[in-house]
Amino acid sequence: MYQTSHFEETRIEVLHDLIRAHPLATLVTLDGASGGGLDANHVPMLIDAPSADAPFGTLRGHVARANPLWRDFSVAHGTLAVFQGPQTYVTPAWYPEKQASGKVVPTWNYVVVHARGPLLLRHDAQWLLRLVGKLTDTHEAGRDRPWAVADAPREYIDTMLRQIVGIEIPISGISGKWKLSQNKTAATRKRVMNGLLAGEGENAAAMAALVGKTLAP
Repeated sequence: MYQTSHFEETRIEVLHDLIRAHPLATLVTLDGASGGGLDANHVPMLIDAPSADAPFGTLRGHVARANPLWRDFSVAHGTLAVFQGPQTYVTPAWYPEKQASGKVVPTWNYVVVHARGPLLLRHDAQWLLRLVGKLTDTHEAGRDRPWAVADAPREYIDTMLRQIVGIEIPISGISGKWKLSQNKTAATRKRVMNGLLAGEGENAAAMAALVGKTLAP
């Protein structure tokens, strides 16, 4: 990922927070079985805290056993997991320079995390049961009547577990890009924030909040 010093984010806790808030990874692998082409799958992932074996944390999820990903990926080339956060168009109409000189162009603000590491496969039924239980509990949290894996018949869950393969990625490298107009003056960023606040949609509101953080003392 192309980086500049304005936009680079390196704090592990910030990168992990984005993964937790936007857990659907675009999982990019090199297909080692059919000519070596790139493959992309979309997989909800959990992130575990850094450990001695994985100093940047560990990603865990699962794919359908029918998905050729787990059979065909190139072990030698590793895996890239991309997590996309808020993103939105930024109009140059918000820039003071538009009135002063007209020398402005549009841009796109976004936040994204790239995590790399080896792709490990997990077939053990108990490992898978713990994983789907944790995934379920994470995403059911906050509901008035959260659903739990134990709510389904155990024989049915056992059947479903046989139809998935667990994946684990001990992260060997992680990078974040927070493109929030930091290359602009504080006055310009404030106008960008206000312009976004006047817009509609979750992305505009979320991006306004992120741009606002760059103005904090």
